[in-house]
Amino acid sequence: MRTEVRDGPDGKLLVFVQIRSAQKLIGEVYRSRVKDWLHGVRPAAPDTETQRSLDKEPLTEAERLRIIHAMLTLPSSEGGAGITPGKGDWSLVEGIFPLHDHEFNKEWMKRWSTTWTVGPEELGSIRDMFGEKVAFYFAFLQSYFSFLLVAACFGAASYVLLPQYSLTFAVVNCLWSVVFVEHWKRQEVDLAVRWNVRNVSRLQSKRARFQPEAEKEDPVTGEIVKVFPAWKRLVRQALQVPFALGASGILSALYAVVFGIEVMISEVYTGPFKSVLVFTPTVILTVMVPLITGTLSGIATKLTDFENYENESSYDAAMTQKVFVFNFICSYVPLFLTAFVYVPFGSVIIPHIDILGLMAQPEDGKLGTKATFEINPDRLRKQVIYFTVTAQAVNLAMETIVPYFKRMAFKKAKEFQNRRNGKKSSYTNDAPEERSFLERVRNEAELDTYNVTDDLREMCMQFGYLCLFSPVWPLAAVSFLINNWIELRSDAAKICIEMRRPIPDRADTIGPWLNNLGFLTWMGSITSAALVYLFSTPAAGQQTPSVITLAGILGSIVFSEHIYFIAQLVVRIALSKLDSPGLIKERQERYLIRRRYLQESMGVDEETEAHEIGGARTTHGGNEHFWSTQQGPTGTIDAGKEIIRNSKKEQ
Repeated sequence: MRTEVRDGPDGKLLVFVQIRSAQKLIGEVYRSRVKDWLHGVRPAAPDTETQRSLDKEPLTEAERLRIIHAMLTLPSSEGGAGITPGKGDWSLVEGIFPLHDHEFNKEWMKRWSTTWTVGPEELGSIRDMFGEKVAFYFAFLQSYFSFLLVAACFGAASYVLLPQYSLTFAVVNCLWSVVFVEHWKRQEVDLAVRWNVRNVSRLQSKRARFQPEAEKEDPVTGEIVKVFPAWKRLVRQALQVPFALGASGILSALYAVVFGIEVMISEVYTGPFKSVLVFTPTVILTVMVPLITGTLSGIATKLTDFENYENESSYDAAMTQKVFVFNFICSYVPLFLTAFVYVPFGSVIIPHIDILGLMAQPEDGKLGTKATFEINPDRLRKQVIYFTVTAQAVNLAMETIVPYFKRMAFKKAKEFQNRRNGKKSSYTNDAPEERSFLERVRNEAELDTYNVTDDLREMCMQFGYLCLFSPVWPLAAVSFLINNWIELRSDAAKICIEMRRPIPDRADTIGPWLNNLGFLTWMGSITSAALVYLFSTPAAGQQTPSVITLAGILGSIVFSEHIYFIAQLVVRIALSKLDSPGLIKERQERYLIRRRYLQESMGVDEETEAHEIGGARTTHGGNEHFWSTQQGPTGTIDAGKEIIRNSKKEQ
């Protein structure tokens, strides 16, 4: 590697790394592709001649950066430099990141600002520049957006033509979610084949923080490998159960208490300062939720570290599932409380939580008769509208607009502080020809690191609102359609402007979020059945449920769940009958490989036969006269005809 060092921001150093020679890079790329073939990622081995192999499949920018990053971060036992930013001997290394290609970024944002959809070619260019992991996210978002077109049209029609909590809408919405998830599973395979990353998750390196406890001989390779006992990891993983239950209990209790306070203040309390006190629940959640989730996230990280996973994908999957629990509680518990506690049983529960008995006082402070509590049946619909419209817009602003202005404000404040203190630029030693380049690098070094998991989590939670609660407000899909059209472009702008260029990691799926989508689809079938059973009365939306029986609600849930599993099976079988470009490509490549090997083996046979005809033929048992009576196939056919004719004459 070639290295250069320059002065960085805030007393840091910028270390620039470049591979020493093109031949070294080509050799690493070829070895990487051979390794992919040996592990079943590629269907065929690369050409034995290195340059011809690169001519057939040119090196992409993402592959080049991934190979160089691997050379820096892989352990020395695997041929890398063993750099682990922020860990061990490399604790002072803040991070490793490639520089943005600003020309590509400008063209990318320009193209996406003038197009409605993202096609396969565009996804391919994202994959070539940012790697498969980022490309899979944008492919998922585009596929989700395309399916939302159908959901939005049907939702708008249902909002106009069908009653609220319509059984028809609930059934169609459930079928839509099943078709989408199964279709995406198939599309993942198709993209993985086209991008040559099928089964790439099998090809992984050990984590830098993996702590083996023993060494043993690999029964397949015979090599001595470092291992951690599987039974011990299983025991540690069992700690996830009490952790998940505890985290769910803490967050659910917080939301339940705040929910009770909010109901009492907004719908029962008639005393002084009501207009101010109504913001109390918001203040409590704003302060407590980040504090509690931050603490729980820290515990989840330590617990995942304690589980001691060997590779990054296993570690990320375990961490993702823990984070999913937090997000599920924070996103859906308020709606569950309203739908299944407040509306059906509010008249019974609310009087018991008015423990002080002071919330019925009139605003002038004089004693009077207590106010009667009446359930607000429109509360659930308003909450769903908030989470599917207002909260989505706020999240979009917090994700894209606020960070930009925050970064610019800090930059201006820092410049003002330096001018006030009389400090001059600390980069006076920069060479004139390097100044603009180094300024650009320093700006990128101060950006945040992009994590595609955050964007996948956001879309997964949004999909959950659609599966679980869209029967309450069928226009939710319309809101998500508009939001995701903007999201698709704002995420591209976020990567280009607000974040460091991501490491082009490979992936063959969106990871554990796919299982979470399936879970939300199943959960949606249950929730939709319960909502329809509880609220589809003649005056739904204006009346609270009149008759609720345990047998009735359990029966509707079980029936809906069985319909879900049947629909999932039918959709899965139907999609398996359809072809896709990726699967066709895979079959073509396998066919060409088989044909090539057959031709090579037949070529050997023909060569051997020609050699035998030339005088080196092998005879068996000295019967050469027997085998030379009839010359070739024509002589054999003529002799057979003659035998048949003679036989007929004799008859």
